[in-house]
Amino acid sequence: MIKVLIVDDSASMRLFLEGVFGTNPDIRVVGTARDGEEAIRAVERLAPDVVTMDILMPGMNGLEATRRIMETKPTPIIILSGNLDPQEVLTSFRAIEAGALVALPKPRGAGHPDHEREVASLIEKVKLMAEVKVVRRWPRPRKKTQPPAVPLYSVTESPAPLQAVAIGASTGGPVVIQTILSALGNDFPASILIVQHMAPGFIGGFVTWLALSSRLPVHLASQGGQLLPGHVYVAPDGCHLEVEPGGRIVLSDAPPVEGLRPSVSVLFRSMALVYGRGAVGILLTGMGRDGVEGLQAMKERGGVTIAQDEASSVIYGMPGEAVRLGAATCALPPEKIVAMLGQLASRS
Repeated sequence: MIKVLIVDDSASMRLFLEGVFGTNPDIRVVGTARDGEEAIRAVERLAPDVVTMDILMPGMNGLEATRRIMETKPTPIIILSGNLDPQEVLTSFRAIEAGALVALPKPRGAGHPDHEREVASLIEKVKLMAEVKVVRRWPRPRKKTQPPAVPLYSVTESPAPLQAVAIGASTGGPVVIQTILSALGNDFPASILIVQHMAPGFIGGFVTWLALSSRLPVHLASQGGQLLPGHVYVAPDGCHLEVEPGGRIVLSDAPPVEGLRPSVSVLFRSMALVYGRGAVGILLTGMGRDGVEGLQAMKERGGVTIAQDEASSVIYGMPGEAVRLGAATCALPPEKIVAMLGQLASRS
C-alpha cells in the first residue's frame, strides 16, 4: 500500500485527488495539507511514501515546501501544476531542482476527454516514484569542485572531431541535463540536441530553466533550423527530433516509438547516420528502454556512447539496459560525463 499526502490550497482539488487515488487499491491517502507549512508538519507526522505538491499556494508555496522537506525528511515529491503559464512552469522546474522528482499537470475533471489518460498517468507516476530512494538536500550549497579526470573514450583509433552531442533522458533527467550544460564553457565546439520525456505543456519552461544556468544558448528546436556549434536544441512536445545531412533540424509527427514521441532512439539513429564517429550519445536516467537501440546504432557507426551510472540515476531503466546490452561503452556519473565531454572537445 502506497501512502500519499495531498498538498493543495483548494479544498475541491484535495477532494478530487482523494477520489482519484481512491479508485486504486494500491494507494491510500493518509492526509492532506492546505499550504507548505502544513505539508512539512504532515510529512513529519505521517511519513508518506509520496507527496503530491501544488506549486502556487498562499503562505509557503510548493517550491519552498519542497526545499524544506528535502532538507529535513526527504520524500518523493510530485509537483502538480494547475496552470501551465510560463511562470508557474518555471517555478515547477525550480522545485525539481530543489529535489522534486517530476512535474505533471493536474488531471482534468471527469467530463474532459483527457481525464482518464491524465488520471492513469498520475497513478502510474505515484507508483513509480514510491520506489525511488531520494536523498537529503542540504540547505547551503557546497563548494564547487573541478570534475575529476576520467580516461578518454578508449578506441583503437583517435576519435573524430566532435561535431554533435545527443542527450536522452526521462525521470530524473532535468537536473542531470542542467548539471551537464551549466558546466560546459561558452566555447564548447559542438551542437547539443536533447530529448527529455516530459508531460505536455512543460517543455517551454524546461528550456527557459536550462537557459538560466547555461553559458550556451538554449533553444526549442524548430523545423529546418541550422545547427550551430555551442548551441543547445530541445525537442518540442509531440515531435520526433532528427538531424539531416548539412546539420539541419527535422521535426516529424511520425508514429511514436515504444509509445513515445519524441523518442530518444529516433534522435540517436539520425545522429549515427549523419555524424558517425563525430557524434556523442548520452543516455541518462529514466524508466524503460527508449534510446537503447539508437545508442547501439551510434556505437556501431563509431560514435562515443555513454550511459549514466546506476548510483547517480533516479531510475536505472534506460541507461541500465544500454549497459546490459553493450550499447554504452562506459557508465559515468554526471560530473564525469562533463569531464569526458571536455576532453573530447579539447581534441576537436
